[in-house]
Amino acid sequence: MVKTQVYLPHEDLEALRKTARRSGRSVADLVREAIRRVWLRQTPDGPVALWDGTPSRTSIDHDAIYEER
Repeated sequence: MVKTQVYLPHEDLEALRKTARRSGRSVADLVREAIRRVWLRQTPDGPVALWDGTPSRTSIDHDAIYEER
């Protein structure tokens, strides 16, 4: 690992320290996890859609399939 510095507002650092104490983890560990989760997310390798084309209805009228005709 390489050491780096980050400037945080005092209030944010205090909140981060409290979170670290509650979770039993270090501040550095929490920062590393946050960076991985938010900025270094893996892009999906496979298909992400369940269908191809234009949807036949919107999520607003999703119960329409249960209406009797």
